[in-house]
Amino acid sequence: MDYGYIKVAAAVPSVKVADIDYNLQQIENIIAVEEGKGVEIIVFPEFSLTGYTCQDLFQQQVLLEDAEAAVLRLKEFTRQLDIICIVGLPVEAGNILLNCAAIIQKGELLAIIPKTYLPNYAEFYEKRWFASAIQLKPTEINYAGSKILITNEPTLIQTWHGVKFGVEICEDVWAPTPPSNHLAPAGADLIFNLSASDELIGKNAYLKQLLSQQSARLMCGYIYASSGFGESTQDVVYGGNGLIYENGNLLAQTERFSLDAQVVSAQIDVEKLRVERRTNSTFVTAQQNREARIINCHSTELRDFTLEREINPLPFIPKSKDMQNSCEEIFSIQVMGLAKRLVHTWSQKVVVGISGGLDSTLALLVCVKTFDKLGYDRKGIIGVTMPGFGTTDRTYNNAMTMMQNLGITILEIPIRDAVIQHFKDIDHDINNHDVTYENSQARERTQILMDLANKYGGMVVGTGDLSELALGWATYNGDHMSMYAVNASVPKTLIKYLVRYVADTEVNEQAKIALYDIIDTPISPELIPADELGNIKQKTEDLVGPYELHDFFLYYLMRYGFRPRKIFKLAQHAFDGSNETAGKYDDETIKKWLQTFIRRFFNQQFKRSCLPDGPKVGSVSLSPRGDWRMPSDACSKIWLKEVENL
Repeated sequence: MDYGYIKVAAAVPSVKVADIDYNLQQIENIIAVEEGKGVEIIVFPEFSLTGYTCQDLFQQQVLLEDAEAAVLRLKEFTRQLDIICIVGLPVEAGNILLNCAAIIQKGELLAIIPKTYLPNYAEFYEKRWFASAIQLKPTEINYAGSKILITNEPTLIQTWHGVKFGVEICEDVWAPTPPSNHLAPAGADLIFNLSASDELIGKNAYLKQLLSQQSARLMCGYIYASSGFGESTQDVVYGGNGLIYENGNLLAQTERFSLDAQVVSAQIDVEKLRVERRTNSTFVTAQQNREARIINCHSTELRDFTLEREINPLPFIPKSKDMQNSCEEIFSIQVMGLAKRLVHTWSQKVVVGISGGLDSTLALLVCVKTFDKLGYDRKGIIGVTMPGFGTTDRTYNNAMTMMQNLGITILEIPIRDAVIQHFKDIDHDINNHDVTYENSQARERTQILMDLANKYGGMVVGTGDLSELALGWATYNGDHMSMYAVNASVPKTLIKYLVRYVADTEVNEQAKIALYDIIDTPISPELIPADELGNIKQKTEDLVGPYELHDFFLYYLMRYGFRPRKIFKLAQHAFDGSNETAGKYDDETIKKWLQTFIRRFFNQQFKRSCLPDGPKVGSVSLSPRGDWRMPSDACSKIWLKEVENL
């Protein structure tokens, strides 16, 4: 838990029905291996000690007593182990027989949890042998050398580092109100399910949807282990499902219908789950008046932490199989936001500054899609190219090609003379290429756009993106300002994919070539003169760092509130060079730009405090009216101190 992770496993062992010695040996073998791999909690299927399909053999005293003896042996086997084991077995409690989960660690039987909902339909006959936890009065029993209270009271097990987990058994999760609905609001970070669910056509897909939704609804880790090949007998077949979810996302799964024993493990980010919960007012309300008894585990040996999970280096980018649908959805959100603003203001004109860069290209494409959806004439889109001291032929030609092919109104208004006059007015040396030199050009362009909007009765559509806002890479009251900012919650890394999507699906060959060249053009505000060959000299990523790193930092800082030390650890893993998309950054490079990101993020908040309206597209937004409300003068000291100590 040093970085908020706990390693869990779901096991599907080889089973022989009613052969407890064999089953125990298989369980012990798996426990020994997984303990060596650093697994902290492992769950086995329902009735994993006896077999689920014992039927009337569950009434045989020798089976029940041998199951108890197996727990005693399992206690002894785990005496020197840290791993927490959850196994399934039948347990007598007074005059009733229960379908239970036994939780064992370091030679101690910590708890016995009875099943609540017993299926008694179709191929299931559990009520023939077992009572429900609902029918149970709190009963203290002596079992496997331990005095244990068996109760239907919600029960949580707490590890020594504070992670709480609950247990439910098979049918429990299929019920209208599963026990986990109480356990998670009462504090369970993880839910373990011991199951013996047979296979039917279509059932597996439904099961995975069910578990995914339960994990997402409860904002928890959900670890599910179901019976496999050894239980298949008579009229039922068991596929052996081991599934691990985190807030609805599938982290690991076993191969179905395997003849061999299987184990899957994953590191669940408990810290991330807790962030999701505490920022979700609905969950906070749901946890009121939810209580559970707490049983504490033993302390465990500290181990060096190794991050085993795959970390996406581009967290804002949808998975490739969803790319087309995601791009269409993002455009739809942007288009609907702009369309509403146009309809509300009775405007059929927009003014957009077109530089030949990524941001202005995306803004232009959104305007075109919006006008088409509203049935407006594209000539109402006034694209303005404003060549300055740093404008190159490459960006100028791409801007002109795009506007011509999209059929909008084109205006070309050079700003050199106006800016030179402005330098004379404020007594600034034109050869001094400082921030005044740069920002004067940006503000001149914004003034032109605003005045054109007044002239034509339209509005200025902003082009700046989420990544630039996070870094404050915008001229205050220059490109920082517009009348509607369609890209305000779209990060730089995502814009390339959106532009490429349009290039591949919606434009002619000439426009496609221009769009691909825009994607390949170095990101630059082009406020400094080009080099002697006419190429872009001022490259943004040379100055403030790679956007793929900054977007990575932004995502984990904003989405989950992770501390710099954890973000650094995740970045080390994500950008280790094994992913071709990510490239490779060494520790010093990551640290350098993480420090830059935090410093700029705090120092530039004043620009975000007065942003224009813009549609929220993803889970991260910096709108001062919605997702991010931060004082403009907050101190970054404790964040930067942690980075320095990395």
